[in-house]
Amino acid sequence: MTDSWRASEASHLYVLDTVRRADRDRFLGALFAPEPARADLLALLAFDHELARTRLVTREPMLARIRLEWWREAVAEAAGTAKPRAQPIVESLSETVRRHRLAPERLVALIDAREEEIEGALDVLRAGHALADLELAVLGIDHAPTRQAARAVGAAWLMGEGTERAALLAEARALRPEVDPAALPILLPALSLGGIGAWRKPLAYWWAARRGRY
Repeated sequence: MTDSWRASEASHLYVLDTVRRADRDRFLGALFAPEPARADLLALLAFDHELARTRLVTREPMLARIRLEWWREAVAEAAGTAKPRAQPIVESLSETVRRHRLAPERLVALIDAREEEIEGALDVLRAGHALADLELAVLGIDHAPTRQAARAVGAAWLMGEGTERAALLAEARALRPEVDPAALPILLPALSLGGIGAWRKPLAYWWAARRGRY
């Protein structure tokens, strides 16, 4: 085994553990994707988690913006041809970006959405749609009804319980007969917004995946 292979494997394990601990529901959904899409989804979720942590890591707006600028630079490196900076999430994200030839602007769109949260409310539609579009890209899905459902679930995920979230979930579920089954790994977490007990989730996700529901 080469040193580069060991470094890549270490980065993947770090990303997997980060998402498993910080975002278990979407982690469970990603497990239903085949490799390498599974690793790509986890890299995107770890990236999203790091952006979401910005407001928690610092209350100083200037420092928060510096942190997000660091990620903009990291995204540019991830999309380039040179070796990206030595940070596990950046390294895994770089593999994802290069494998799918993702335009860096698509990842920057998620950073920009999170920047609004520094001194104001998060635009959940903007942020949810940006992540959903990236996830669909790594799953190789370009299908309008599936995109509509994924965006609805992505936005609902960022909302507190209420009528608006319920409407988005209803919108996504109304599209079940039309969605591409390959998108289930990013749609299954909608189940967790319905109050399923933690111990039931793995089985609930598995059963829902078999039935094509979410």
